[in-house]
Amino acid sequence: MVPLDGEVREGVGLLGSPCFEIPRSVERDSRFDQLRSGDQLRRHLAAKNRYNLRSMGLFLLVRWLHFFVLTVLGLAAVDMHGVFGWVVITASLALALVVSAVYLVLVERGIAVFRPLQPQLCSIYDPNFWLHERLWKMPIEYFHVFNGTPFMNVVWRLLGVQVGSRVFNDGCLVTERTLATIGSDSTLNVGSKIQCHSQEDGTFKSDRSTIGDGCTLGVGAIVHYGVTMGDGSVLAPDSFLMKGEEVPRHARWGGNPATEWRDAPYRPVALGRKAALNPLDQHAPPAERQGRPADPPRKPRRLRRRADRRSTAPWRP
Repeated sequence: MVPLDGEVREGVGLLGSPCFEIPRSVERDSRFDQLRSGDQLRRHLAAKNRYNLRSMGLFLLVRWLHFFVLTVLGLAAVDMHGVFGWVVITASLALALVVSAVYLVLVERGIAVFRPLQPQLCSIYDPNFWLHERLWKMPIEYFHVFNGTPFMNVVWRLLGVQVGSRVFNDGCLVTERTLATIGSDSTLNVGSKIQCHSQEDGTFKSDRSTIGDGCTLGVGAIVHYGVTMGDGSVLAPDSFLMKGEEVPRHARWGGNPATEWRDAPYRPVALGRKAALNPLDQHAPPAERQGRPADPPRKPRRLRRRADRRSTAPWRP
């Protein structure tokens, strides 16, 4: 997101939403300055382009083989439909799901030669960074079908993630699977992300991130690289946990960047603005303002006169 108004900033970067300033470059990144100009830049850039062409070819080959296998399964199911009926169609769909998962797991692990990734601090013209880029281009979106099910933990373990037991994953994305560790009884909400890398000013950095036992990542929360969350800690929705942070046990952090809060639970800015702009909430019953269901309406009572109070006057037409 590029700001269209406000003060002009130079030499800084913007991170998060709402954004905040970060250093554009630090002294540690200057060690790779010799690769940014001259013959070394041209030589490394040409090598990177050749590597990218091979990655593009591998990407197309992986997609084509996947499509070919699924087509063969579909045609075989149609051919045997006259003998086995709808049973073979159901079996082919289930088999296609299993075959796709196993195939894509083997592809990703095969690219890394079945070895875990290691923390890196290198230039974007280093082959170690190119390997990360190639892994990012793999079609992992097929695994989203397992979100919210125990099968996602099985898939993650096959991909190299160190996952504990009874982990509920409702759609968390882990960019570097072999650099992440997730403890038991954790909850990872939809839209959350564990990003074990960063790229700043031509320098690539990656490190391990550890989520302890019983932790919770809120909806849309992001965990950066080199982070350690203690057992039972909570990261509020729409929060950004900066690189290198260490969250204590049973602590509650929130915000952008995330910090510890102790008095009141963190509430995303968007929700607070929405509540302030809704005039109906001001006239709502106390139960609804507190988030509880309103009391059911009472049935009106019918009033009847007592027999001794009824009118005794004669009726007149």
